[in-house]
Amino acid sequence: MAPRKHQQAASWEVGPASPAPAGETRARRSYCVTELVTGPAPGIETVHDIARYAARTHGGKRAYASRPVLRMVDEEKDVVKTTPAGDRITEKKKWTYYVLGAFQWISYDQFLQKAVSVGSGLRELGVGDEGETMFNIYASTAVNWQVIAHACAFSAVTICTAYDSLGPSGLSHSLQEPSVRSMFTNADLLPTLTKVIGDCPSVRLVVYDGAPSETVLSALRAKRDGLRVIHIDEVEQLGAANPKQAVPANPDDVYCVMYTSGSTGAPKGVMLTHKNILAAVGAIWHLLYEYLTPQDTYLAFLPLAHILEFVIETSWMFAGLPIGYGKIKTLTEASVRDSQGDILEFKPSILVGVPAVWESIRKGILAKVDKAGSVKKAIFNRALKLKGSNIPGMAALTDAIVFNAVKAQTGGRLKICFSGGGSLSPSTQSFITNSLNILIQGYGLTESVAMAAILHPHFYKVGVAGCPVPSTEIKLVDVPDAGYRATNRLPQGEIWLRGPSIAKGYYKRPDLDAEAFTADGWFKTGDVGQWNPDGTLSIIDRVKNLVKLLHGEYIAIERLESIYKSFPLVANGCVLANAQHNAPAMIVVVHPANIISFARSQAGIADANVDDLEHLCRNDKLNRHVLSELNEHGRKHGLGKQELLEAVILTADEWYVPPLPSCE
Repeated sequence: MAPRKHQQAASWEVGPASPAPAGETRARRSYCVTELVTGPAPGIETVHDIARYAARTHGGKRAYASRPVLRMVDEEKDVVKTTPAGDRITEKKKWTYYVLGAFQWISYDQFLQKAVSVGSGLRELGVGDEGETMFNIYASTAVNWQVIAHACAFSAVTICTAYDSLGPSGLSHSLQEPSVRSMFTNADLLPTLTKVIGDCPSVRLVVYDGAPSETVLSALRAKRDGLRVIHIDEVEQLGAANPKQAVPANPDDVYCVMYTSGSTGAPKGVMLTHKNILAAVGAIWHLLYEYLTPQDTYLAFLPLAHILEFVIETSWMFAGLPIGYGKIKTLTEASVRDSQGDILEFKPSILVGVPAVWESIRKGILAKVDKAGSVKKAIFNRALKLKGSNIPGMAALTDAIVFNAVKAQTGGRLKICFSGGGSLSPSTQSFITNSLNILIQGYGLTESVAMAAILHPHFYKVGVAGCPVPSTEIKLVDVPDAGYRATNRLPQGEIWLRGPSIAKGYYKRPDLDAEAFTADGWFKTGDVGQWNPDGTLSIIDRVKNLVKLLHGEYIAIERLESIYKSFPLVANGCVLANAQHNAPAMIVVVHPANIISFARSQAGIADANVDDLEHLCRNDKLNRHVLSELNEHGRKHGLGKQELLEAVILTADEWYVPPLPSCE
């Protein structure tokens, strides 16, 4: 990473000789730049230039890899349930597992040729003709997602993205608002598309990959006359037979309209130019160029429709760092048979995840330790404390005795873990750092191309978002109602961002532009930050997440959720609060294995049917025990009286929330 000189601060004030503006801090920039970074290298001005640079510089080196699914295996197991009448019944439940092959690679040369051929084929099919607005990518993270994205960059066609987890309404909005004529999707997403295609009359071309049944294809084609549905392999063949020249894009052109997931309404389209994306790639490269080696590899599994994954992969393409594609379901051995999970098979040196991923890994490790017996559990916990004590030589000793076995479960090559896309609890960050590898945080939003702050390991502290990235300057603006002021002992306020990686605005939403962007280029994030003495930035709150309780105290919902969700009994959860109550409550999605183990250890619960999660969650005594444990966990993490829970609701029903930009 960009070297830190003589214990210098992580950031410096712009214009320190002038008086500080009223109600805000001075802007601060990264310790390693004077002027803001605008790109990764001279001559690279568009996204297509990055693919050309990678092919020219890295050529035949390994670029992208994926694993074929050889077959699926079904297994039946007996599940004991308790009926509402209290009767215990046994039911058969089927689990489906993957059998996977080895990773198969393509080079940078091959990738560029594939993208150019697909781009040429799309042009033959009319993509980019007059009246074209955007090409929609509604697909899972995989090589073909990137192929399509760079095929569009080859033809200077703007792309728009949609999470593969979107339901019919969200997908319909992302197709209708920009009047999409052409799109790419996966075979298993075609049924969802079929549900909405009738309401999206502008769509004329659907490109897909995978192997859908003829029934699925016929149902889609039957929705409208003239709808062209074609496999990506056919598009590539068409382009190879009819090659085209690249269409130069202007750096200020919008390359991508990235739709947020719309957690508070219809998805918002964030307009990102080629210049925005290249500035973010340049920022990452400027920070990491001394840290990356030709031996590094990256395992990708986050949604490419999320800006964090998109800019990370684009940066690794520039750097020549091999990328392997995994899936959330197949990362570990839990859902595979006769093959290794993606992490063990690929053995990455760099992993990027959202907080939910790291929480899951932590709880998985703890569950295995718990099953190992009381002696091994005591040794593990003691080693965890000793390693965190910073006693010279203790890290190497505890690694050799205890933690190298944990590291082996990730392939043994990990050198850095990165968390972004949301608030990470301090306890989880410490746990992963001590038991697995250093876990650093970052902070960013879709509107900043995921780049605002990254924690350089030399500035490592738990709970710190990092130092400003080289493409962005940051200032804090007072939030007086909540007591966040630039004049506090540690300056606090709403985080405002400015620089070449800040978005152009929102697609067809001038009302949102007026709210979020100032005339002099600042973007108001809605997040509350704090400047620390060493120049790093901490995220301490969110303006919209501040809730006033009955007696007037404000609490920060997002902060509470990050702390409570780090508790081993919690798989997921939602904190609730309003002005009619003195304290918050929480809906807790229980961690199946951990809650059963906990119930068995509690007097008066152990005799109940602890293997039936639904029945267990209705146990009043268990609810009281969990409430007590969660509040004790909160006290250990410094929560005040008004931040402790007054009630919990336990549920066994899982829910999935896709990783979101923090600006939602």
